[in-house]
Amino acid sequence: MAAKKLTHRQRVESCLAGGVLDRVPVALWRHFPVDDQSSRGLASATINFQNTYDFDFVKVTPASSFCVRDWGVKDEWRGAWEGTREYTHFVINQPEDWLKIKPLNPKKGILGQQLDCLKLIVQEVGLETPVIQTIFNPLCQAKYLISQERLIFHLRTSPDAVKKGLSTIVESTIRFIEAAKETGISGIFFAVQHAQYGVLSELEYKQFGVPYDLALLSSINDFWLNVLHLHGNDVMFDLFADYPIQVLNWHDRDTTPDLATGKKRFKGVVCGGLRRYSTMVLGSPEQVTQEAKDAINSTDGKRFILGTGCVTPTHAPYGNFIAARNCVEKIHI
Repeated sequence: MAAKKLTHRQRVESCLAGGVLDRVPVALWRHFPVDDQSSRGLASATINFQNTYDFDFVKVTPASSFCVRDWGVKDEWRGAWEGTREYTHFVINQPEDWLKIKPLNPKKGILGQQLDCLKLIVQEVGLETPVIQTIFNPLCQAKYLISQERLIFHLRTSPDAVKKGLSTIVESTIRFIEAAKETGISGIFFAVQHAQYGVLSELEYKQFGVPYDLALLSSINDFWLNVLHLHGNDVMFDLFADYPIQVLNWHDRDTTPDLATGKKRFKGVVCGGLRRYSTMVLGSPEQVTQEAKDAINSTDGKRFILGTGCVTPTHAPYGNFIAARNCVEKIHI
């Protein structure tokens, strides 16, 4: 007997609980360059995207600078295929500059606009479609204040100053998360970029990443759908197995572990299975469907959400998005 039709929320909740599903949940997300420069523009683009594809949760993807622009950072849209912007002005130059930044007011400036965006999206999609807000982890935000190269130089030569800055970022971000709870979102999408062996050592991440991640994540207990995105190659996967999150997403087609192995090492739900460029951009709908089938088979369709390892490029064809969305309706679990 086929399982009864579930709402998006019921389906994701059942997936998290290891319960009976009518089909595998699926969610893809992307940047919306230019549109992401206003609350109404990003909300409208995100709502249109969801109305077109009807994914099981809505991941809100503002420009990465949304969390630091109120500190004075500047960036520009220059046509990147991911939809990301390039930073043109940083506010941290000398180690003592880390001591100068102060926690931001989440209800003013760019942060306030993002809260307005969340309200519009939640009101439109309704409570039966989970909405999660992107939150960059403290090290990511620190990078946006200074640049990647200079951040690593500072944390190795002026660690105490960087730690002071990271503590300020944590406090500021918790204030934003607390304000975001009032919008009705279901959780956060926690983006981690520095837990790659080619970027930092494991000891460095344990010193500059883990304590600040966990301090920030102490504020998300009220949410029921929190996704951690582990960005890049050669990632420190096992460091995150006990983080207080429900879903782990990483570039499973490009780096270890694969989905099946990751599912054994993480007690929650794994998300991925589709190559975001070679399949979602350059592939055909048939290739998308076949890759999805392989991912579902490797996980038995349990504790699994079909998606890409990171943002889907802005120029991925409509037909490939539709294939990713529709194939789960045809694959029995």
